[in-house]
Amino acid sequence: MQYLFAPANICDSEPDECAARKGLSASMKKAKRKPGEKRSQIAAMPIRHAADGSTEILLVTSRTTRRWIVPKGWPMKGVKDRDAAAREAYEEAGVIGRVSEKPAGRYTYWKRMNDHFALCEVKLYLLEVEQQLDSWAEQHQRDLHWFKLADAADIVDEPELSTAIRKLDTQLAVAA
Repeated sequence: MQYLFAPANICDSEPDECAARKGLSASMKKAKRKPGEKRSQIAAMPIRHAADGSTEILLVTSRTTRRWIVPKGWPMKGVKDRDAAAREAYEEAGVIGRVSEKPAGRYTYWKRMNDHFALCEVKLYLLEVEQQLDSWAEQHQRDLHWFKLADAADIVDEPELSTAIRKLDTQLAVAA
């Protein structure tokens, strides 16, 4: 993990101005997708080391179903996936830290949309948390909690995310 994500990378201007700085139109239409086509998402797995030396992961609740999940979202045009994952962690959980350059894993799940479900493949980036903010964009929309890895793997609903969390201990031991 070598790349430090800092909130200065966040665009906090008006939506039209922010989009313009990224070279996007604020009213840009989304691409039409074929039914059943897998969609891509990016996510952060915010981690820290507890006083007892164990690794903990920060989970947030989804806004609609209140399930425990990792901070995630859609890829952003012109933004590297790792930066987008770090931005999601900043906006959804108020954490800042070092994000891995390459995905630490992937999982698929069925995302509930307004009128259908969409199959999504999520790239997972480790985020070694260096700072947890007192206030952040979505703090009143979500709950968050630090969990031991085994507990987090048990509490998430998506089986492949559970497996990815269980594999973290081994991945982190090999990297050390």
